[in-house]
Amino acid sequence: METFFYVVPGLMIALALSALIGMLRRARHISGAWNSGLTAEARCLNTYTTTSGGGGDSSVSTTLHHVYEFTTREGRAVRFEERNGPRTVVTGDIVTVRYTAEHPERATAKAPRPGRLIAEQGCMLVFFGVFIAFCLVFMFTVHAGFGVLDDVVP
Repeated sequence: METFFYVVPGLMIALALSALIGMLRRARHISGAWNSGLTAEARCLNTYTTTSGGGGDSSVSTTLHHVYEFTTREGRAVRFEERNGPRTVVTGDIVTVRYTAEHPERATAKAPRPGRLIAEQGCMLVFFGVFIAFCLVFMFTVHAGFGVLDDVVP
């Protein structure tokens, strides 16, 4: 029984760390694309939405996806998908994308807003930090509680 109170928070911490790493990695890719200076005109090939959540009494979240295609300076055709892009871009629109020469498939059609990116990263770091700290405090509290119970219960 005591193991359950270590395994579940441990898994929650592992999930939080993997989400944090993924978020930081994507932010680094976007920042790199903004700072590379390489731009191209891309055509929006498709837009679609995905939903998550149960509906009914629980909330439903909708995510907008765009599929873009552009040609790099070297003549390579690149197609990529981006989530949470501008809602005003529709299929057939031409947009400016920014990319790095090493990984053009990590391009972004989002306009450069480094201040907003830093603020979002800071908020997410605080959120995940508090979440992980809560899990650790819970684990230590449970550990101390089981130690007290061991002394009380023969």
